[in-house]
Amino acid sequence: MSDREATESSTTNGHWLILGGAMLWGTTGTAQAFAPAGYDPLVIGTLRLLVGSLALLLIVGWRKELSRLQNWKPLAFFFAGLLIAGYQICFFTGVAKTGVAVGTVVGIGSAPIAGGLLGFFFRGEQLHRRWFLATGFAIVGCTLLSLTGGTVTVDLTGIVLAIGAGIFYAALTLVLKGLMEENSSLAVIAVVFSIGALLMSPLLLKSDINWILQPRSIGVALHLGVIATAIPYVLFAQGLKTIQISTATTLTLAEPMTAATLGILLLGEQLNFQAFGGIFLIFSGLAVLTWKGRKNANRSLK
Repeated sequence: MSDREATESSTTNGHWLILGGAMLWGTTGTAQAFAPAGYDPLVIGTLRLLVGSLALLLIVGWRKELSRLQNWKPLAFFFAGLLIAGYQICFFTGVAKTGVAVGTVVGIGSAPIAGGLLGFFFRGEQLHRRWFLATGFAIVGCTLLSLTGGTVTVDLTGIVLAIGAGIFYAALTLVLKGLMEENSSLAVIAVVFSIGALLMSPLLLKSDINWILQPRSIGVALHLGVIATAIPYVLFAQGLKTIQISTATTLTLAEPMTAATLGILLLGEQLNFQAFGGIFLIFSGLAVLTWKGRKNANRSLK
């Protein structure tokens, strides 16, 4: 196999790794819906971090990557832990209130918008006309979702919480980007998730957790922690080594697509025309943002 063929093969594998990780992330909301009646969404989020962080620590320990944390920044790691904990609280509570399809799409759709603003104010990144166009699409899409009726349960509080989850995720991405520039990416993720789990663990002491002992609850917790957290982050980190960031961002759109599809096919969530239009506008905004990155990347290769 020539060097060119090896590079192409490696790039193709990277595409599949990112796509697989994004699709596994997209199962999060659906897995929550299979939890027993009376579950606490905050406890679900806590269990996801606890199981996920344990699995990640085992992975990085096996690969001996914890020793590669050469530039330890306690405040930055603690802040990142706060952000991941805030994301869990907003996401799981928002999905519980407004449904898997709507909650996940609004949460994911708001993240790049929040990322643009945070990048502008804290990293000096310029906001172009494409970003404003994408922002307009997303805002109108979220408005349609918040005003829709029909068989989709759309709760205004749930929409706000989903947007909050997107903001927390965008802020977390900015912090992680700085930490990963000087440390092992998997080690950083493992430590941040562990801090977030410790911060959320007191919720288990204040909540009714009898339902956790049910076999279904254990299955949901294992799925969220291992299948929807640890494995996807390992796949993402590995795939990102061989493909461009713009391509990876485009492939992660499989997450809300998977969530919406599973919500409709497995949970019986039906989208009326207005809700479908709102989701379509959010996807359009994401497409505008990612297409610019791909266009610039293609130019740089010529």
